[in-house]
Amino acid sequence: MPRTFVQTMESPNHTNLDPSVFFLLGIPGLEQFHLWLSLPVCCLSTATVVGNITILVVVATEPALHKPVYLFLCMLSTIDLAASFSTVPKLLAILWCAAGHISASACLAQMFFIHAFCMMESTVLLAMSFDRYVAICHPLRYATILTDTIIARIGVVAMVRGSMLMLPCPFLIGRLSFCQSHVIPHTYCEHMAVVKLACGDTRPNRVYGLTAALLVIGVDLFCIGLSYVFIARAVLRLSSHEARSKALGTCGSHVCVILISYTPALFSFFTHRFGHHVPLHIHILLANVYLLFPPALNPIVYGVKTKEIRERVVRVFQRGQGIGVKVPE
Repeated sequence: MPRTFVQTMESPNHTNLDPSVFFLLGIPGLEQFHLWLSLPVCCLSTATVVGNITILVVVATEPALHKPVYLFLCMLSTIDLAASFSTVPKLLAILWCAAGHISASACLAQMFFIHAFCMMESTVLLAMSFDRYVAICHPLRYATILTDTIIARIGVVAMVRGSMLMLPCPFLIGRLSFCQSHVIPHTYCEHMAVVKLACGDTRPNRVYGLTAALLVIGVDLFCIGLSYVFIARAVLRLSSHEARSKALGTCGSHVCVILISYTPALFSFFTHRFGHHVPLHIHILLANVYLLFPPALNPIVYGVKTKEIRERVVRVFQRGQGIGVKVPE
C-alpha cells in the first residue's frame, strides 16, 4: 500500500531511512561542481544580508527617508532577507556536505515560506508601481493618498495574500501518496518538484499551483504594466524635456527591480511546466537564480540609482570612519 508524504522516504541509493525524512539531491548532473557553485551562492547571500540590512538601517535612521517609496523598499528588503534565510542555509549544506536530508514537516514549511515570500514580494512590487503612478500622475494628492495607514495596510495585505494563497499547498501535498522515488531532485522543496514524485492524482495540485501563479504573476504584471502605461502618458504630456527625464528617472530603480525579479521567475515558471526538453539541471539553476539574484541585486540597484540612499550610505560610512580615527584632544 502506498504511504503518504509524511510516512515514507527512500535515500538516493534506495536504502530505507527514517520514514519522516526526505532527501534533496541538489543539482543533478552537476554534483562534481557543487563545491564551486557554493562560491557564487556565498557571495550572493553575503550581498543579500549586507545590502538589505544596510537599506533597513539607513532608512530607519534617516527621517528624511521616511517616505512611502522607501518604506516599500524596506518591506522588500525584509521579505528578501526572510526568503534568503529560508533557503540559503540548507542550500549551502547540500553544496558543501551533500546534507540533503530534510524532514517532511520541514520540507512542507520550507515550501510554504519560499513561495509565500515570493508572492509577498510581487505584491510589494505592485505597490511600488502604484506609488510611482500616484507620484507622477497625481503629485498634489500624493501625501493624502499614500498615508502611513495606507502603507501599513498594504504591508498587511501583502502578508495575508501570500500566506493565504500558499496555505492550501501543504495540505494538498499531504494527501498525496509517494510509492516510488522519494528523492527530490532539487536544492529546496519546490512545489512542482515534490508534486512530480507523487504516484496518485496530482491534478488538483497542478491546477492550484498554476492558478495561484497566474493570480500573482499574471495579475501583478498586468497591473504594473497598466500603471506604467498611465505614467508614460503623463510623462509625454510634459512640455519640458528636463521634466520628462526627471519623471522617468524616478521610475528607473523600480523598473530595474521588476526586470530582475520577474524575468527569472517567468523563465523558471515556464520551463518547469512547458520546457519538457530542457535539461533538469537548467530547471534547477533557473529556480536558484530566481531565489538568489533579486535579493542580492535589489539593494544594489536602489543604492546606485537612488541619490538619497546613495548619499546617506556614504554619509554613514564616513561617519563610521570618522569615529574610528578621531583622537581625543
